[in-house]
Amino acid sequence: MKLTLETKRLLLRPFEAADAEEMYTCWASDPQVTEYLTWNTHANADVTREVLRGWEAGYEKPERLNFAIVLKRTGALIGGIDVCGYLGGVQGTPVIGYVLGREYWNRGYMTEACRRVLEHLFSIGYKEVRIDAAQDNGRSNRVIEKCGGVFIGTEEMEFPRKNTVKTVNEYIVRPERD
Repeated sequence: MKLTLETKRLLLRPFEAADAEEMYTCWASDPQVTEYLTWNTHANADVTREVLRGWEAGYEKPERLNFAIVLKRTGALIGGIDVCGYLGGVQGTPVIGYVLGREYWNRGYMTEACRRVLEHLFSIGYKEVRIDAAQDNGRSNRVIEKCGGVFIGTEEMEFPRKNTVKTVNEYIVRPERD
């Protein structure tokens, strides 16, 4: 689904093929950023362009929520956040994944983007959202906790493209009650 959301500092909009160079430069080519992603570091911007084509085609599905994170102030593409799956099918629990260019770490951008996506998911009727983070990825675990994530356990997760297994912390986020 093509949807745009906003926060005070960010625009969350659909990805476009024209984002390939900026995405590649900002994070897709950076092994330190892609270390915790399920996909490998991109070898060149052509790989990124091909990924974006697939994402654009996916917007035809109403359950597909995938946002480019853009700084309103500068227009810079700094990361992405998406519903990367659903536990128990589309009517089940959405699972959020995200990535942020290293230059933009530790500024609260991902927490801001994640809170906005959570707000949207709760506003359309989802009762909980799942977010996972590798146990040794302290930054990501902190984002989830700041967004209200409640730790529910760990799981060994295989990253077949990287030929590795990581221990992943699992969190559930539910809407705040007044």
